[in-house]
Amino acid sequence: MGKGNPVSRVVYVNGDFVREKEAKVSVFDRGFLFGDGVYEVCSVLDGKLIDKDAHLARLGRSLESLKMNCPASLEDITSIQRELIAKNGIVEGTIYLQVTRGVADRDFNFPNSVTPSLVIFTQKKNLLNDPIAGKGISVITLPDIRWRRRDIKTVMLLPASLAKQEALERGAGDAWLVEDGYVTEGSANNAYIVTMGGVIVTRQLTHSILHGITRKAVLKLAEQDGYEVEERAFTPGEACEAAEAFITSASSFVTPVVKINDRVLCNGIPGPVTSKLRRLYIEMARAEAE
Repeated sequence: MGKGNPVSRVVYVNGDFVREKEAKVSVFDRGFLFGDGVYEVCSVLDGKLIDKDAHLARLGRSLESLKMNCPASLEDITSIQRELIAKNGIVEGTIYLQVTRGVADRDFNFPNSVTPSLVIFTQKKNLLNDPIAGKGISVITLPDIRWRRRDIKTVMLLPASLAKQEALERGAGDAWLVEDGYVTEGSANNAYIVTMGGVIVTRQLTHSILHGITRKAVLKLAEQDGYEVEERAFTPGEACEAAEAFITSASSFVTPVVKINDRVLCNGIPGPVTSKLRRLYIEMARAEAE
């Protein structure tokens, strides 16, 4: 291979497809100044989008919750995503979409008559054969210091970043967040345990957690396969006494948790329930991606 910089990604910024080095947003964008924006991450398998309609529907709910307009139709957004996948040759990976309220002089009040900003980019990732999924992760528990509307997928991710960094520094793969004595969710994923009786337990849907798209799909698959599911809060102590634990997200699918704080689960290897759910989810995702 000759010398020189590799060809950079093509990204979408406010109506234009540009090379990533040329991609720019204003310093007065409210996403930059206030974290006044929302986002979605959709996985790509075989060059196709997984659960695109559900992700776009959640984007609409997030925008509505923040009284923010969408800068393009959902059909146009899908077209942009597919064009980026093609331009960047993404067979397996993710596509990130961010909408902010737009550009205006700095003022805490919402500006009038501004056009929302839209940024979309792709990332190549090994999703199907992720080595982490093969061995599982360890998690630590940390206080949940986030705001109370976690069901809105906002770009205000500093608490999640702090939690992930502390987990890294303590030799863990992620953090489970705890509020009022109960696990809410992971730093960027939904959290589950499997009881010794084989019941899958995960937090019920409220403002306290993100209403995960992968979560919904996995719970449906679990029930179809005959598993009992309980949507309720669980404590870190209950999690440490569980038979298995796992997380779900758009980019990690179903990933085993084999250690919680100092407690090793399932002899430190992915458990049978988790492994089966991951296989079922991947089969479903590949069959229904579009």
